[in-house]
Amino acid sequence: MNGKKGSVEIDIPPPNKAKQPEDGNNSGFQGFPCKAWIWSAWEFCKDDVDRVIFSFKVGLAVLLVSLLILLRGAYEIFGTNIIWSIITVAIMFEYTVGETFNRGFNRALGSLLAAILAIAVGQLAQLTGRIAEPIIIGLSIFLIAGAITSFVKLWPSLVPYEHGFRVIIFTYCFIIVSGYRMGNPIRTSMDRLYSIAIGGFVAAFVNVLVFPMWAGEQLHEELVNSFKSLADSLEECVKKYLEDEELNQAEFSEKVMDEFPDEPAYRKCRTTLNSSAKLESLADASKWEPPHGRFRNFFYPWSEYVKVGAVLRYCAYEVMALHGVLHSEIQAPYNLRIAFQSEIQDAANQAAELVRSLGKDIWNMKRSLKTSLLNRVHSSTLRLQCVIDMHSYLLSPHYDLPDNSSNPLPKLSHVLPTTPYEFLDQEDDVCSTNHEKSSNHLTQNLTESYYEMMRKQSRRLNSWPSSEVDPFEKGGGFRIGILHQMRAVKSTEALSLTTFTSLLIEFVVRLDHLVEAVDELSKMAKFKHEDL
Repeated sequence: MNGKKGSVEIDIPPPNKAKQPEDGNNSGFQGFPCKAWIWSAWEFCKDDVDRVIFSFKVGLAVLLVSLLILLRGAYEIFGTNIIWSIITVAIMFEYTVGETFNRGFNRALGSLLAAILAIAVGQLAQLTGRIAEPIIIGLSIFLIAGAITSFVKLWPSLVPYEHGFRVIIFTYCFIIVSGYRMGNPIRTSMDRLYSIAIGGFVAAFVNVLVFPMWAGEQLHEELVNSFKSLADSLEECVKKYLEDEELNQAEFSEKVMDEFPDEPAYRKCRTTLNSSAKLESLADASKWEPPHGRFRNFFYPWSEYVKVGAVLRYCAYEVMALHGVLHSEIQAPYNLRIAFQSEIQDAANQAAELVRSLGKDIWNMKRSLKTSLLNRVHSSTLRLQCVIDMHSYLLSPHYDLPDNSSNPLPKLSHVLPTTPYEFLDQEDDVCSTNHEKSSNHLTQNLTESYYEMMRKQSRRLNSWPSSEVDPFEKGGGFRIGILHQMRAVKSTEALSLTTFTSLLIEFVVRLDHLVEAVDELSKMAKFKHEDL
């Protein structure tokens, strides 16, 4: 403030003008260049060519109904009401033939019911006189087009026809209001109905005759791919569990259970678990499709595909549980895992072969007996159970596994008995030998020096549960306590292998339900019978 004593003058510089972009070509495309957009669009089209075909089909259908307006002769016949044909094509045209027919049915039925109601209410309103007529029309719009229709479309059993109720709302309002102003609701209704019929016919004609996309074929292929993904995921999980000497554990985060970039089959299996809504949607659309291609039977049992998919997800839960053990923090020692490698690998391979065979039968639409495959799967699983039972001492905390994983335990498949008597004798010998080894090992450890025990214990300080050393403990109680803690660690690690094999056996048990579901589908769909 100039001219006053004690005032302070503050100079504020004028604001700088915002810098204009030097390159005018990049304006509007910052962070998203045109070239990158074109490349992503190309990859999107390349991933599924049917998307491009669908886009051109919609364009063709809209063009055909637009010619009724663009051509003078057709316009003089149909008039301005033909615009509803374009709206019908835009609303009715869907990706698959079944969805298009479903939308068309909802739109036709909704328009017909709305027209009948509008004509009846309009004629009744005209009889009441000019004063009461708008009141009755407004009340009918509130009740019929608004409250009642909106309430009924929320009914659980009528949810599939939700689009039809929406059509009733705006069609009823349009016809009754137009009829009130024009004085002829019947004429308005008829013009609206034949315009919708023309649009629906064009949409169905183009969708069926020009590169048709059948929902039934997509459902069939989706289910078969789920079988393949489940088998691949099972084999990949078992292979990784048995071959990786050091299983790398991902750092815990919110996305740790969803991101395993080195396991593509895992992601496919996760997609199978999330396919319930897609299968149901395709099955509902397939019911509207006429017999086509390989599906030439009327009333084809599309709902059975959904049931088979549900049983398949029931099996996929066990595979996801196996992946959970694979990526858990507590892992069995590598030499203990490969001790049962032959039996685990054989059971997994037999189960995966059965799953692939079931998927192949569905794809070829053939019905074959799976007795031999089921017997092999059950035999390999029973063999795994017997080996686990015979050599359960390896999973006991009293058994000391070699520290050096490069020296694995001997393969257990070479010592399996051939008869039940040999099984009992060999089990007694193994148990007595194991007891003798455990006693010698305990005596040897009790005589070790204090510093030697500390050196061994330090190797397990970072394991869980941690075996911490209390320097204030005295005498033999300290040594025995350390032994118990170390055995607890070994027992906890061995439980990981027990969990993995138990989940694998449970997966095999669930395959019986999958075989029954596929057999039921083959009977109802009348697959060709083929004896193995």
